[in-house]
Amino acid sequence: MARVIVVGGGPAGLSAALFTAKNGLDTTVFDTDESWMHKAHLFNYLGIESMDGSRYLEASREQVDSYGVDRHRGEAVTGVESTADGFAVTTDDDDVGDYEADYLVLATGADRDLADALGCEFDDDETVSVNLSMETSVEDCYATGAMVRDQEWQAIISAGDGGAAALDVLSKEEGEHFHDFDTPADAE
Repeated sequence: MARVIVVGGGPAGLSAALFTAKNGLDTTVFDTDESWMHKAHLFNYLGIESMDGSRYLEASREQVDSYGVDRHRGEAVTGVESTADGFAVTTDDDDVGDYEADYLVLATGADRDLADALGCEFDDDETVSVNLSMETSVEDCYATGAMVRDQEWQAIISAGDGGAAALDVLSKEEGEHFHDFDTPADAE
């Protein structure tokens, strides 16, 4: 089974984790809880009339946790590198060795240091260069949200970026375009 590591616990990271875990991929999220969402109030997020950003994060975390995401709250990622089998991620927890994954989703806001350390290409505006599916120049590594956007920093856009990255991962795993469409019959 593929392993996915998501670095960042804001809208982009949690959206990516939701899609991958919901569809059976082992997913680990590193969430330092430093998201800009704690400074936000949502009035412009489709389906949400009004919600405090911190409450939005709580609800999003509860949702991804319900799908079995291995969420490491407060454990910061200090390094990433490509390996023969995917990626190795180092954290600030000295008691744990490197975490390994087949896919890496970077969702660290405007902090692009991990993408730079991994050797991802950057655009002229100093954002991480990605394709339409949010994949960077490093195969199977994705960048989302403010990492790839100079100005358009909205929670709903970031969540869409995370979803696009996850659908690309799932498409690669399936060997064909993957669609995550639920129907009323899927509801409990």
